[in-house]
Amino acid sequence: KSPPAAILLKQAAGLAQGSGEPNRNKVGKVSRQAIREIATKKMTDLNTNNIEQAMKVIEGTAKAMGITLED
Repeated sequence: KSPPAAILLKQAAGLAQGSGEPNRNKVGKVSRQAIREIATKKMTDLNTNNIEQAMKVIEGTAKAMGITLED
């Protein structure tokens, strides 16, 4: 079993923790490439075989943590 997506996102963004109020306070940024790498690592734990759908799952986790995406 791979580490939780939240931990991988925090490492990618260089954060100690996510935002307490993700809808108001954005605490970091991650690139699409980092999202793809995390989704690839998590593919076995996610209930999808499609990398694009796995990326959407990870993007949702990032949004819930107050981490924004950059292209």
